[in-house]
Amino acid sequence: MYDLVDYAVVDISKSEQDYQEIKQLLLRSDLNLDSQVTIFIVAKFNTKIIACAGIERDIIKCVAIDSDYRGNQLNLTLMDHAIKYANDNGYFHLFLYTKPENIDFFKGCGFYPIVEITDLVVLMENTPVGIKQYCKKLNIQQKEGGKIGSIVMNANPFTKGHQYLVQYAASQCDWLHVFVVNENASLFSFDTRLKLVKDGTRQIKNVTVHASSPYIISRATFPTYFLKDKTKIDQAYMGIDLLIFRNYIAPALNITYRFVGTEPYDEVTKAYNEAMRYWLEDKKVTAQSVINVVEVPRITEDDTIVSASLVRKLLASKQYEQVKKLVPPTTWDYLSANLDQFKI
Repeated sequence: MYDLVDYAVVDISKSEQDYQEIKQLLLRSDLNLDSQVTIFIVAKFNTKIIACAGIERDIIKCVAIDSDYRGNQLNLTLMDHAIKYANDNGYFHLFLYTKPENIDFFKGCGFYPIVEITDLVVLMENTPVGIKQYCKKLNIQQKEGGKIGSIVMNANPFTKGHQYLVQYAASQCDWLHVFVVNENASLFSFDTRLKLVKDGTRQIKNVTVHASSPYIISRATFPTYFLKDKTKIDQAYMGIDLLIFRNYIAPALNITYRFVGTEPYDEVTKAYNEAMRYWLEDKKVTAQSVINVVEVPRITEDDTIVSASLVRKLLASKQYEQVKKLVPPTTWDYLSANLDQFKI
């Protein structure tokens, strides 16, 4: 039978029929259609789609096989086609998120677990040494000291609030590692955000600014198609992100502290800050050393908390003098030279 199966690449944004067939196939597998993926590798038998695997850049998503056709040969061939498509488009280091009960299936397809959140999600990659090699590269940048701190930031864009957080954390540590989240779902591109952070912290001598990696997870790119409950989605995202940090990134750099700004308004960020205390400080979570979480009060300007979201709103309404008050000179130099780009 498998000799009669045809494999094809489909773009569901251009075919309503393929969109509906794939959506129904996923629903029968208790999966949702991920809004971020439009390209699918499909297996067809007598013109019917019996299996699919979605691809978004370096992440394989939405893998489903009709229960009447599940078999090792079809599984492997589908994944082989998906991996080949990713490779042909320049993506060789691949990731996937799945339910823990699917670990053995994807192991058979050449993927290896990185971290697992019990009963919720596992993150896998298509190499047994990927995260180990990343940690080796980090290890080269390890610094001496009894108190090594860290900050993870989006910096969309880099504000006086970010600058104050870095200055304060650096004053409390022998060395501080700053990671800029590597995704382009923000108003400012990753390269721009990285440059603004480096420029705005150049005067602080005990700081390393890192271009982040696929191992520091962005909420914007975290797939949620396999979880129906929003509470579980948030728990899965925060758990994956923070457990990778504690199990791999922190030990590679001897990080023992993580600094974060307080969050009085945004409930999502507030929940993330609270989750940090569990995933980073609880001794029962993992055998790796505890990372102490330090919340730093946010600074204000004219009784208003300085935030990147406020800067973006002010840019959109062309209140440039107000923007200038909220960002370091290095950020303002960039913004003022590129104002035409920020029509939000």
